[in-house]
Amino acid sequence: MSVIEIKSLYKTYYLEGGLEHPVLKDVSFSVEQGEFVAIMGPSGSGKSTLMNILGCLDRPTGGSYILAQREIAKATDNELASIRNTLIGFVFQGFNLLMKRTIADNVSLPLIYMGKDKLFRRAQAEKLLEIVRLKGYEDRFPTQLSGGMQQRVAIARALVNNPEIILADEPTGNLDSKTSDEIMLFLTDLNKKQGCTIILVTHEPDIAQYADRLIRISDGSKEYDGLVKNYVAK
Repeated sequence: MSVIEIKSLYKTYYLEGGLEHPVLKDVSFSVEQGEFVAIMGPSGSGKSTLMNILGCLDRPTGGSYILAQREIAKATDNELASIRNTLIGFVFQGFNLLMKRTIADNVSLPLIYMGKDKLFRRAQAEKLLEIVRLKGYEDRFPTQLSGGMQQRVAIARALVNNPEIILADEPTGNLDSKTSDEIMLFLTDLNKKQGCTIILVTHEPDIAQYADRLIRISDGSKEYDGLVKNYVAK
């Protein structure tokens, strides 16, 4: 079953003086439930814009985006906010943790917007921190953790609302190679053992290798869509 269907997606930014800057051009693809997909491309290719649209942080100029059988392109701002909080879990390159809040508070933050009470939030945070192998760190602060541990906190936060998909935007960009491998193996484990649908944006071919499928974007267009193992970098 498809959780994402993109059909003839366009994104154009309108600049001063009536100038147009097309970023995405007629992009189409679907993502099945439980897939691990890497979106790769060089800087300026349009992959970040595509990720923002997939994450309901931006709107397409044209085309259709269906997420979990909902048409997203025409959703209101309030509807987009609700979709982001219930259907999507985000993992960012910079971790985006609140440094003055505990690890448990960081993990449970999305549940506040869902109106969940404090006891429920704490229980869910403890459950997710155990999954990401950080049991016992609930009351520590991000500054007391390594970069890899902070990223695992971010992954726990992404999972806390039981989303349809996880969007990981350059999740290893601030990590050394060894820690990057650990994070990618952890995401792979989530995908294979728990069936999480993961979409990973990266410019690094070695990171994309952890996914099963690769979508390569070049100059705003889809250049390749197929198995990672069949892709030969040009």
